[in-house]
Amino acid sequence: MTSTDEPFAEFVRERSPALLRTSFLLCAGDRGAAEDLLQDVLERMFCRWRRIEGPPEPYARKALANAAANRWRTRSRRVAEAPLDDVLGPSEPGPEDGVIARSELMRALAQLPPKMRTVIVLRFFEDYTEEQTALALGCGKGTVKSQTSRGLTRLRELISPDLPELLEGLR
Repeated sequence: MTSTDEPFAEFVRERSPALLRTSFLLCAGDRGAAEDLLQDVLERMFCRWRRIEGPPEPYARKALANAAANRWRTRSRRVAEAPLDDVLGPSEPGPEDGVIARSELMRALAQLPPKMRTVIVLRFFEDYTEEQTALALGCGKGTVKSQTSRGLTRLRELISPDLPELLEGLR
């Protein structure tokens, strides 16, 4: 790595944890897929680093959303994978209730259509405004509003009534 690559290396060191969280949510809790998605996006960003105008983080988040959408499209043409989550049990350490709540939320997010999931992730997990979300997805503010409303309604249907605290942050 040369000294001209140092700004990119610094960006990766500082922002990777936050970008991985976004990727994790976009991949509906599949950590391996989230790491692969982020690595692919960072690899593409490295090649374009000198041409990225403005702050790189919004560029990275938009690239993550687009790459996740592309993966969903190509994945639907492949043979379905069999997850081992049910066989191996939860892999996240921590209080049991937190693990169950996160798992339930990830399952519910996975059942949303890709665009709706992306809107929910950007709005409530990344704290984007409606305008920022619309700009990141290249759609209108009205689309963001309707996808948010429908997405929250669907999440409320999918999440068990035993875990109402999951949706407290999504109001």
